[in-house]
Amino acid sequence: MIHINSKQILIPLLAVLMEYSFLDCTGIQKKTESSSQNVDFLIKQGKITWNQRTDSLSLKRAEHFTGLAHVNRPDNFEVAVLYGRILYTRALFYETDPDVQDDLFTQGYKICQSAVMSHSEFDPLYENAKGDSTSKLLSALEKAPKSVVSGLYWWIENFTRHINTKPAIERLNYRDLVEIIMFRILTLDPGYHYSGPYRFFGSLYTRIPGIELSQSETYFNQALSNHANYLGNAVHMAEFYHQKAGNREQFHKILKDVIKAELTEFPEVMVENLLYQKRAQYLLSQEPLLFE
Repeated sequence: MIHINSKQILIPLLAVLMEYSFLDCTGIQKKTESSSQNVDFLIKQGKITWNQRTDSLSLKRAEHFTGLAHVNRPDNFEVAVLYGRILYTRALFYETDPDVQDDLFTQGYKICQSAVMSHSEFDPLYENAKGDSTSKLLSALEKAPKSVVSGLYWWIENFTRHINTKPAIERLNYRDLVEIIMFRILTLDPGYHYSGPYRFFGSLYTRIPGIELSQSETYFNQALSNHANYLGNAVHMAEFYHQKAGNREQFHKILKDVIKAELTEFPEVMVENLLYQKRAQYLLSQEPLLFE
């Protein structure tokens, strides 16, 4: 009879199991690394095509790549904010159907809002604030750190475009929210996005009943004074202030000057300026309707 020592079986078996386990873990690790590299690739391609956004096809690719990256890394603040900005850009410069625009603005503000709310430096402010959910939110926003400025800005830019078409009473319901956020940005980084906070208030104060229109003009003039080379300041002033004030001649002249502007003189804002030249052309085509 042949006697088999149990250790003779157990030791090789353990070795096989350990080898299998090692190979299995290695496979998981490689799969995880590959997945991470794929998301990095999506982020990189999203940024490349975003920089080519004056072409509608490139912008759609940027939306596709960045959207996929956001799905795979929903906690990545920068990716979420870029995605919200891409949606805003597509809605404002490339879409003319009001329903499509509204859907894009709605997606954009919700994505950026979520990015801010879950940010590691903002979440504790909200959790430690007192009162109901609205009070907690407004209190936290008044103390928001500079690290979330970009998320706050594109949250509210998308949001106000979404509510601009709503009845006045509905716009008034959100006045505290939008003013608190943009005043916080104005405090932390007044020059953000080429005087974005000043440009924003210039636009906002043409849409809220009971506000002196001169306040809108003051904010727009401040934006133009700080960043005259950014054509968006002039286009927004024509679209909001001069239209509201009934200044058709100024509206027409400003947009014509924007269209004739030499873009190569200011390469740092050339991409944005080209988009705003397209916006100016569109607004001029709507001039008879805007000044009926």
